[in-house]
Amino acid sequence: MAPNKKISLTEEDLVRALKGQETIAIQALYDMYSAALLGVIFRIVQHSEIAEDLLQDTFIKIWHSAESYDSSKGRLFTWMINIARNLAIDKIRSKDFKNASKNQDLENNVDFIDLQRKVTFNADTLGIKDMVTALKPEFNSVLDMVYFKGYTHVEAAEELNLPLGTVKTRIRMAIMELRKHFN
Repeated sequence: MAPNKKISLTEEDLVRALKGQETIAIQALYDMYSAALLGVIFRIVQHSEIAEDLLQDTFIKIWHSAESYDSSKGRLFTWMINIARNLAIDKIRSKDFKNASKNQDLENNVDFIDLQRKVTFNADTLGIKDMVTALKPEFNSVLDMVYFKGYTHVEAAEELNLPLGTVKTRIRMAIMELRKHFN
């Protein structure tokens, strides 16, 4: 058989081959359904490496529990999705996953704090942060969000519950006020 040739069988032939533990069945299943199953798993775990590992576990479980598939209860693909989904849910409920997520969140927060420290330090060194604080509160809040916290204009408008045009106008007016300090 050619190495890159994809195998395609009817569902009945696939089930028969799978229950007979024929390796062609698992190859065909992988060729036909791996992308869809990986998508289902990834949507649950949100980590590509973990999703790929779980995809392999899914095919191993499909192989070992092929005899339990009952075509009268549903299609083969539905049965496989349930296996993939259950493995993914079990993974995110596991202590290892929760601890890894906490550690990852901590690392992300440390990186974020370091970035914030650099931005705040630069603005404070220039005295701009103090100038922004001295502006009217409506200008201060918008500039703080957009220039110091990294919000987009749209995100700032949503957060402040203001129209986008109002946010842009306040930013422009605040910048005009700040320019007066430099002229």
